[in-house]
Amino acid sequence: MTDQNLTHIDEKGEVRMVDVSQKADTERIAVAEGFIAMNSSTLDLIVEGKAAKGDVLACARVAGVMAAKQTSALIPMCHPLNITKAKVDLEPVFAGEREDGNVGIHVLATCGVTGKTGIEMEALTASSVACLTIYDMCKAVDRGMEIMDVRLLKKDGGKSGLWERG
Repeated sequence: MTDQNLTHIDEKGEVRMVDVSQKADTERIAVAEGFIAMNSSTLDLIVEGKAAKGDVLACARVAGVMAAKQTSALIPMCHPLNITKAKVDLEPVFAGEREDGNVGIHVLATCGVTGKTGIEMEALTASSVACLTIYDMCKAVDRGMEIMDVRLLKKDGGKSGLWERG
């Protein structure tokens, strides 16, 4: 444990939205990733553009961006942010490319804002919803898909500065 306090808990132990009114606006960026593992045949359908519901990767990109913009409606203590950047990159991962042997889609979400508070939750939400969208569009052929490795890779800006996953 550290000596830091949880910012969303007040002195009475009750949840609250943090008051950021006195903080300076700074440029902030966050990068998060996720991975959805699937059968090789499912990945082939996606890459070849033969999924029954349409272009899986295009839909997942749009869903991730839309999710980033809606994060404060989903996560109770998140501040609504005027997002200045939201990008979702999707990369097919084929057999032999991961140490664990999984095939699927690697999701990388980058979000930015000029504001008083961070953008990590938006990047994490974007990567999660992109993975969920892929699942939704392919569940008819592969119910065993697994979403994994959703995590923050980088955040920069604000008082705490740069943090990167080691």
